[in-house]
Amino acid sequence: MADSSDAMVRLLEVMALLRDPEKGCPWDVEQTFATIAPYTIEEAYEVADAIERNDRIDLRDELGDLLFQVVFHARMAEEKGWFDFDAVATAIREKLVRRHPHVFARASFATAEQRSASWEEHKANERAAAAQRRGNEVPGALGDVPRALPALLRAAKLGRRASRVGFDWPDASGIRAKVNEELAELDAAIAERGAQSRLGNTPAPLDASMPAAHDAVTEELGDVLFTLVNLGRQLDVDAEEALRAANAKFERRFRHMEALARSRGFSLEALSPAEWDALWLESKRAALREEPADKR
Repeated sequence: MADSSDAMVRLLEVMALLRDPEKGCPWDVEQTFATIAPYTIEEAYEVADAIERNDRIDLRDELGDLLFQVVFHARMAEEKGWFDFDAVATAIREKLVRRHPHVFARASFATAEQRSASWEEHKANERAAAAQRRGNEVPGALGDVPRALPALLRAAKLGRRASRVGFDWPDASGIRAKVNEELAELDAAIAERGAQSRLGNTPAPLDASMPAAHDAVTEELGDVLFTLVNLGRQLDVDAEEALRAANAKFERRFRHMEALARSRGFSLEALSPAEWDALWLESKRAALREEPADKR
């Protein structure tokens, strides 16, 4: 296996050359933290996709792309005199050592719960120290949950943080009832929007000229989604993972439905709702016979 430190040095040298104002790549030179951030998020998702597909070659390549994003940000920070890649690597090494006293300091924990509590205590101390360094007050329970996280992931993280200080449903049945409550409020908002449209107060279909009705439906749908994410948390189900699996299942079955329609000479655009429904049910039955049990 190649020397990892040598490979890292060469990668840093490539990054420095790409950012060289005279000899570098014009596109790389003009980038900023803000313009690169979306690519960083995209590369993280591509790593997750390679893992989900169990593609070891793609995983290697996507991890390289993600590492390049770290190197890119570190290089821009170095140019500003803030810190360099070595400082980034040192900081994460120190954090890992600090958060794992049972490994590096040989601290003893009787239970997994005690170990988890120690982890959370270290994280809380770090958040407080960061707030003090910024001149802010000590953050609350929801402090420093990144706003750039995907919405489902952030909703689950907010729910977990609130739960740690006791703000949570005692069990899944309570939050399941909350789902029904939120769905009823969404139904009411939809009905109100329909009533406004029928009265001629706002045009139909929905457009920018009926913001109040649209805002109410949007808010209530958001409440439904937030509550469902936290129902998943109570059931120990990751909402992001569950939705990805549902997306994949829908895609498999829709492709099967398209193939059925083509084999019978149907035009998808000309199908009636009843014909669509019949094809969907046929595809669903076929998929249930073919899919592994864990994919259903």
